[in-house]
Amino acid sequence: MRCYCCSSKSFDECCGPFIKGDKHPSSAEQLMRSRFSAYATAHYQYILETYTKEKQQGLSVEDLAQSAQGATWFALKVHPTLAASSVDSLVGNSVSSTEDSSIDSTVHADAKVEAVTNAEPISKTNSKSISKPNNAIVEFTAYYFENKSMYQLHETSNFSVEDGKWRYHDGVLHDDCGKIKYGRNLPCVCGSNKKFKQCCATKSR
Repeated sequence: MRCYCCSSKSFDECCGPFIKGDKHPSSAEQLMRSRFSAYATAHYQYILETYTKEKQQGLSVEDLAQSAQGATWFALKVHPTLAASSVDSLVGNSVSSTEDSSIDSTVHADAKVEAVTNAEPISKTNSKSISKPNNAIVEFTAYYFENKSMYQLHETSNFSVEDGKWRYHDGVLHDDCGKIKYGRNLPCVCGSNKKFKQCCATKSR
């Protein structure tokens, strides 16, 4: 089965080992992808544990489950970010030199997770590039269905290394978050090369 994060790998080769605790992400992007897959598979304990310690204090597994209730997360896209890629190359070896490098992708999610992700509208918050080797920025768009409607969440996220492991801290939401319309005959947002109506659109039922 192709991984939920829309990489070219299977779930067992990509995000599965991270969520199961067999491996740790070696980059901020890998962590972001695995957190998306955890939302898609309702592994909220993993999501909680991959926040920074500061953010964990104000959250619980129940909070995370409640925030995602009714949402079916189905596709992810990671946007190219120079700050993230250059910083990841510096940190990768210190975190884990044996784990696979991350793959490009895209994520779209519901803006209702704003409170849980600690994200703020980007129009109200200036996003600054992080250049320290123990920090990174990842921009992504995540897609999900709720009540048979399609939504996207576009966020620029801040990650940092704690105790040798990448952790999600917070992020800023872009103005295009929310309900969207997508043509059924267009290529599916998951990158499968199938038409949307023949692929992820079926997950809205």
